[in-house]
Amino acid sequence: MKIYVQNMVCLCCKMTLAEELNKMGIEYKHLELGEVTLTKPFSKSQRETLRHNLHEYGLELMEDKKAILVEKIVNIIIKMVHQEEEVPVLNFSTFLTNELNQDYHSMSTLFSKTKGITIEHFIILNKIERVKELIMYDELSLSEISYKLNYSSVAHLSNQFKKITGLTPTFFKNIKNKKRIPLENIIEEDLQSNSIL
Repeated sequence: MKIYVQNMVCLCCKMTLAEELNKMGIEYKHLELGEVTLTKPFSKSQRETLRHNLHEYGLELMEDKKAILVEKIVNIIIKMVHQEEEVPVLNFSTFLTNELNQDYHSMSTLFSKTKGITIEHFIILNKIERVKELIMYDELSLSEISYKLNYSSVAHLSNQFKKITGLTPTFFKNIKNKKRIPLENIIEEDLQSNSIL
């Protein structure tokens, strides 16, 4: 049996969910961002208790199939941009279509209606957050970051970075109080301020 959890965007979320499942004695065989495969079904009372416990951490059990699909899209993008060694060379629409075995146009329409931004813009926001992270680590050159995130050139990365943050990557690298946004807040920050610096 699979259950789906909204707002899981990092390793800490996975650890929190695993801890809650273990505390409740709910056995699982696989736990990924947004998705858990249980070894056996659990009761309605266990579901409600888990729902309540996860809510304390900002995580939500999901029932609606459309919401589950949108959350899968979010988690694939986050994993692809933030956890992979290099962003896949395939274009994102092909990658998502292959991963979810769904029509991209339908997914795109549902995502925009649900989240208020396009899949493409969500990908850009996540890539810019990853660029910020890599700049702050100061281990890679802009050219290496550009290659790692599959930008066509450093100029493309720089233009997109400036469009989203209002700063050049070089200027961002030199400021003292660099600020990043938690992944779960990327959409809200963009909708509120149109700037994610």
